[in-house]
Amino acid sequence: MTAVVFDFGGVLLRWQPAQLIRDLLPQRAPDDDSARQVAGQIFQSYGGDWAEFDRGTLEPPALLERLAARTGLPAAEVQRVVDAVPHALQPLPDTVALMERLHAAGHTLFYLSNMPRPYADFLLATHGFLGRFRDGVFSGRVGHNKPEREIFEIASARFGRMPGELLFIDDHAPNVAAAQALGWQSFVFEGAAAAEAEFTRRGLLPGG
Repeated sequence: MTAVVFDFGGVLLRWQPAQLIRDLLPQRAPDDDSARQVAGQIFQSYGGDWAEFDRGTLEPPALLERLAARTGLPAAEVQRVVDAVPHALQPLPDTVALMERLHAAGHTLFYLSNMPRPYADFLLATHGFLGRFRDGVFSGRVGHNKPEREIFEIASARFGRMPGELLFIDDHAPNVAAAQALGWQSFVFEGAAAAEAEFTRRGLLPGG
């Protein structure tokens, strides 16, 4: 039976970086355009030093130092953003309900997420529904990020499944393409309703 592998941010958990910046730093981001600009400076489209943080090769104190130096933001403001991120990753009710239906239908669930170790620890300790997952891989614990080939190979081995036995959903198209290139089943997440329709089409959920 096909196992389903969920991404976290943007799929199972809400992630709106520009809104986070508007809420935390209104003096820096009084409108959507400026909020997107500041968010881009901090998160770097999840490249640069933020990618190192995700990968587990940069610890929080060094990240804070680099972010303050690179963005010119005061250290206290940078600290506020970094501390707030895991709290901003709130469950998306429709996707959680979909995950629950897949679990009830007898499907094995795994996760594969770019997530720094401190955030991963917080999420697992905070959200009880994550106990539905049999296992999972966080980038910060294995030293590789999506869409790097290695993280998919690590996940497949850890899950004890051949790539073709895994169906991966992610909201970031390059991650989906990387999974497919390695033989995984995969599709881009575009909302819970569309994902449910795709699961139904693939025979993982009963049709209406």
